[in-house]
Formats: sequence, C-alpha cells, structure tokens
Amino acid sequence: MEWLEQLGLLGLFLGNFLAATIIPFSSDALYIAMVATLKQPLACFVVATIGNWLGSVVTYYVGWLGRWEWIEKWFKVKPETLEKQKARIDRYGFWLALIVWVPIIGDVIALGLGFYRARPLWTIILLLIGKAGRFAVWTAAMSLI
Repeated sequence: MEWLEQLGLLGLFLGNFLAATIIPFSSDALYIAMVATLKQPLACFVVATIGNWLGSVVTYYVGWLGRWEWIEKWFKVKPETLEKQKARIDRYGFWLALIVWVPIIGDVIALGLGFYRARPLWTIILLLIGKAGRFAVWTAAMSLI
C-alpha cells in the first residue's frame, strides 16, 4: 500500500476502483489509512466513493456480459442452481445494489446483478448511494477520533 500512499488521491482512486472489482483488496483499510495520512477527508470521500462506485459498475457490466452456457460449461454449475440464484436476485432486484459495499459478498452481488440483468440505471444509482453511505460512515467515525 506504500505506493498508493505516494500516489495520494490518485492512489486512493485506483485502490478503491480495484477493490470493487473481483480483486480481493480492502478498500476500508485503504480509505482509513489515506484519510489519516492526507488529512483531506472531503477529498478522500469523493475520490474513494467515485473509484469504488466505478469499480462496481465495471463488475456489474462484466456480469452482464456473462452467459448461462459459459457458467454451466466452465464452472459446472447446474441450470437449477442458476435458476435459484436468479430467483434470489429477482426477489430484491436492483435494491441489492445498496449492499454491494459489504466485504467479500459485495462483488459477487454486483456481478450477479449484471448477470441476471437487474435494471441498469437504478442499479448504478443505488451502487453510488451505497458506496457513498459507506465512506460517509467511515469519515464520520474518523472525525470522532
């Protein structure tokens, strides 16, 4: 993470973008470290939110490009399993985008929203709201310290 700190806000953007894709990386730890280091909470909030949001949008569209046949063939997932997952996504729809910030499962949810074709505009808007909410909570918590 040292190279990200040297890059400042650009490093924060890149790190948060990558963390919102399928690359396992803690955007929370990076955010906290960068706010503490740079002492620019508003700039960090905006940059981290945009980076993390855009990373989730990319993950959503990667899912959109997926095909059932590929999942069945390459990952040996049965059609019944895909139908069950689709039912779960359909139950909550684009509202699931609000919890894409949750570590570990968030990226999978973003991918699933794309794969099962959740409404793009609302999904993208709610991704932004969820990501902003996450970093707003961290920023507020850090201001109390």
